[in-house]
Amino acid sequence: MPNPKRRHSNTRTRKRRTHDKMAVMTTSACANCANPIASHRVCPKCGYYKGRPVLQIKIKDKKKAR
Repeated sequence: MPNPKRRHSNTRTRKRRTHDKMAVMTTSACANCANPIASHRVCPKCGYYKGRPVLQIKIKDKKKAR
């Protein structure tokens, strides 16, 4: 396989890499608890998706048992 004869300039390299950046993930508010969540995902706080319960979320006690 042939190797490049000359080095690419910084400008040429950067022009090629302009599309390599990561996209910002969009968020929306949960319809049940208004917590910000990623689109098309189950809410991690209440377990609802599209207005109906999908998961049962366990509630953690803040007090430790002694």
